[in-house]
Amino acid sequence: MLVNATEMLLKARDGHYGVPQFNINNLEWTKAVLTACEEMKSPVILGVSEGAGKYMTGYKTVAAMVKAMVESMGITVPVALHLDHGSYEGCMACIEAGFSSIMFDGSHYSIEENVAKTKELVELAHSKGMSIEAEVGSIGGVEDGVVGTGEIADPEECAKITALGIDFLAAGIGNIHGVYPANWKGLDFEALDRIHKATNNIPLVLHGGTGIPDEMIAKAISLGVSKININTECQLVFAEATRKYIEEGKDQQGKGFDPRKLLAPGAKAIEAKCKEKIELFGCAGKG
Repeated sequence: MLVNATEMLLKARDGHYGVPQFNINNLEWTKAVLTACEEMKSPVILGVSEGAGKYMTGYKTVAAMVKAMVESMGITVPVALHLDHGSYEGCMACIEAGFSSIMFDGSHYSIEENVAKTKELVELAHSKGMSIEAEVGSIGGVEDGVVGTGEIADPEECAKITALGIDFLAAGIGNIHGVYPANWKGLDFEALDRIHKATNNIPLVLHGGTGIPDEMIAKAISLGVSKININTECQLVFAEATRKYIEEGKDQQGKGFDPRKLLAPGAKAIEAKCKEKIELFGCAGKG
């Protein structure tokens, strides 16, 4: 059974640890993440970008797959199925499809339009028992064609969005999606502290978790971050393990070309990366 993300993030906030959002892209990805989180007894948020949802033939397919896997694998830890960087239309589709949580990314709108759309979606999501994340200040990098420059969110705007009754807030503090460039300046912890103080202790979300140094992650958690998103890092280790398998010629040994064998090293690499992040975020045993 899927749950919304509110309770797990409030527990994380009060317990000063982070809950991972691992983005999923297919069945193997989902199975690897669930396996790691069950083994580590960690709560988890399965993130689905609009591009990944489309790739998996739609949100209804994703919701049906995840619900069935949670049941058939005997998963006992809390699992939320969450739309990542959703448009207004994407949020509506995921509400209908049976997701347990949504993110509305209105950061590219004026603050007035962001507020109006977020308010409507908060009421609708909560009427369905779903949690909702909103965003202020775009996250740097590129995700599904959406380009963010890595803005620092305005605390007053964060307070306005928080007052609408959202459950957790993504606020730009210099973080970016994808691989961080060599000249990245790091997270702006003074901005994070101002945002935390302006938003009534709401659980905060750190997008673009791949490549942020461990000590910065730990400091962010101490300043109110309760959810950390990981996507690119799992993609990189999956690609590396798959490349190694093929370069070693294992796909040509016996039935090594069988996709169940071909994809297995990448799936194991995702499992290992998830466990590593669970240890770093301090959420092992919290499920």
